[in-house]
This record gives sequence, C-alpha cells and structure tokens, in this order.
Amino acid sequence: MGALDHLSNMFDCGSGSNRKYKKRKQLQTVEIKVKIDCDGCERKVRRSVEGMKGVTSVSIERKQHKLTVVGYVEPHKVLSRVAFRTGKKAELWPYVPYDIVAHPYAQGVYDKKAPAGYVRYVEDPHNQLARASSTEVRYTTAFSDENPAACSIM
Repeated sequence: MGALDHLSNMFDCGSGSNRKYKKRKQLQTVEIKVKIDCDGCERKVRRSVEGMKGVTSVSIERKQHKLTVVGYVEPHKVLSRVAFRTGKKAELWPYVPYDIVAHPYAQGVYDKKAPAGYVRYVEDPHNQLARASSTEVRYTTAFSDENPAACSIM
C-alpha cells in the first residue's frame, strides 16, 4: 500500500466503502412480568415504556401482571427502563403456555403463581425427572400383575 492510498483512505470523501453501518434492530415482542395493582400503576408502567425510541405498541394485562412491548427495541433495555422508571421489580416473562411443556407438573415447572393456562419456562425439565433404568424396568415388569406369563416362578 502506497502513501497515496493511505492518504486517500484517511480523507475519503468518495464511495464510503469503509464506513461501518449500524445493524438495524429487528421488530420484537418483549413480554415483561411486573406487578400492576391499580390504574396508577398501569399508567406509570405504560408511560415509562411509551417514550422509548423504537416502541410501536404497548399493551398491559393487569390481572396477569404482564407488559407487552412491540417495536424495534432490545429486551434488556426495556426491562431496565421499566425497573428504573417505575421502581418496581421487573423480569422477562417466565411463563409459557401449558400445552408446550411435556411435563407441566414436574418440579420447577409448575408454579402456583402462574396465570391460568401457563407454567414456568424451564430449559430442560427432563434432567429434573427421575428416570427408571432399563434393569429397574425389567424387574418391575417381571413381577407385574398385568403380565401373568412374565414370571415362571409363581
């Protein structure tokens, strides 16, 4: 690279091929769990988020304590803004519909505080469940009342 190339890159007024462009944020739906008791709380939470850059819509479900924000925003920024502006404890929505989870009553998945039709989201509830090994299954089915031909001793 010569001296002229170096100088032309320093004072580039041309094509702008060396410029770095910002990534465009994608349209996202951010769901947040925040305690909302009354109209004042709802108004406070709504106003804390409506002023953010990139927010297109805000909806609040008071009975479920759920705030839904749609827009070109980042989830952690919305979460921190709600927590800072309202002074309330806020967390990303921890629940998923009941139908999605394979074992909805497994330890750590079932939550009494969850809204109706929802259970707590857990990455892999199968690790928490006790599974019978193949030898245990063989012994328990060998002496089963449902299979009388399985045991030749009796």
